[in-house]
Formats: sequence, C-alpha cells, structure tokens
Amino acid sequence: MEIRYVGGPTALVEMGGVRLLLDPTFDAPGEYPIGSRALRKTAGPAFGPSEVGPVDAVLLSHDQHPDNLDTAGRAFLATVSLALSTRSAADRIGPPVQALPNWTSHPLGPLTITGVPAQHGPDGTEHLTGEVTGFVIQGPDLPTVYVSGDNASLDVVKSIAARFPSVDVALLFAGAARTPLIPDAPLTLTSADAAEAAAILGARHVVPLHFEHWAHFTQGRDTLEPALTSLPAEIHFPIPGKPLTLP
Repeated sequence: MEIRYVGGPTALVEMGGVRLLLDPTFDAPGEYPIGSRALRKTAGPAFGPSEVGPVDAVLLSHDQHPDNLDTAGRAFLATVSLALSTRSAADRIGPPVQALPNWTSHPLGPLTITGVPAQHGPDGTEHLTGEVTGFVIQGPDLPTVYVSGDNASLDVVKSIAARFPSVDVALLFAGAARTPLIPDAPLTLTSADAAEAAAILGARHVVPLHFEHWAHFTQGRDTLEPALTSLPAEIHFPIPGKPLTLP
C-alpha cells in the first residue's frame, strides 16, 4: 500500500493495483466562502491534478465543504469514471458520483469498498453540517483500510469496529476543526479522540490526514503526535508529495 499526500484531506492511495484519490482539493491558499462564512486555506497542494495521473475512483467523504472538494477538485471529478460518496453528493453533482450508502459495498478490481457512517460534529448537528461518509477498503491478501472522512464521533467508530474487527490501517481525519457554525464543539476528531479511535479499531498503522493547511483546525501535529505515540500502533505522519509505503 502506498500513499501520496497532497495536503488537507487529499491523498492518492494505491493498493492491489487500484488507484484511489481521497477528497480532491487542489486550489491555492486563500479565503473560500461557504454560506455566510469563509474557510481559509493556508497552504497549497504538494502536487496538482496533472501529477495525480489516472485514477480508478475518487472516494469523496462529502461535497458541501470547500476543504473537502474545491473548484479544482470538482474539475478533476469530471475527468474520472467513478466517484463514491453520499447520496446528497450524488444528487447535487450527478455522474460520475455514485451514492455508496452505509454498509453497502462496491467492487473495484480486487478491492471491495464499503461505505461506513461518519458524523461531522456533535450529536444532533447533522442538519447543519450535512451528510458525510467514511469508507472501508478490503481485498484478498491486502490490508483492511479505514478512511474516516470528517467524523467526530467515537460511537460511530465503535459501530465500524463491530463490523470490521480487524483494521490494519486507519486514515484518520483529525484537527479538531471548529467554525462559527457550531462554535462550541469540534467538527472532526480531536487529537485525544483520534488516539481513542485508533485504539477502538485496533489499527496496526495510523496515518493522520486533514489536520493541517486550513485555519479552522484547532489542533495539529503538536497535539496529535504525543496523543498517538501512546498507542501500540505504528504512526505515520505523511510528508506532502512524498510516497509513504506501508508493509
């Protein structure tokens, strides 16, 4: 399994000969409006769409926030044959986006990709933050990989661990994101919750994503590293643009 980190939530994942791109974001730093608010991007991508090359599918956690799908990311979507995401994203964007409901699976070469729940904030805020999904990727003689998407709920992680008791690699979106939409609670995993999520899953390898490059993250590597290094898992902080190979 190889991961090339673009920045934010965006990473190119290759396993079993299949190339998957997570949450395409390729825009430059700057202010990105969302309703009456704006999200500020602080760093550009490590590489652009032309360097990604052909992909077999995009795994899109959600489409309604510019830090998970931006203008250049939407243009990239138009070049692919398949993107798996929420029902809301499929309705808003149309092809190539297909809905992958929770606990349903899509075969892709030797891989099976299953949609799993995600909750983008505290209980009862789904009507504000919108529909979000995560993914579990499996294949014969391949690691089982969990992609959290913008999930903030440990109860959600427990439900996933109950169905997938052997997770080899956890790609955890962290950063404890906060915005004026819900100012008193994080919209993604805190550093402590990321460590707890990895422990719940029993993950052998943990790769943090989406904890930097945007101003609305309130926690970063300085809090993630000490929280995660208490785990028995191997922790891998990806370097933008550099291949990360997991055994």
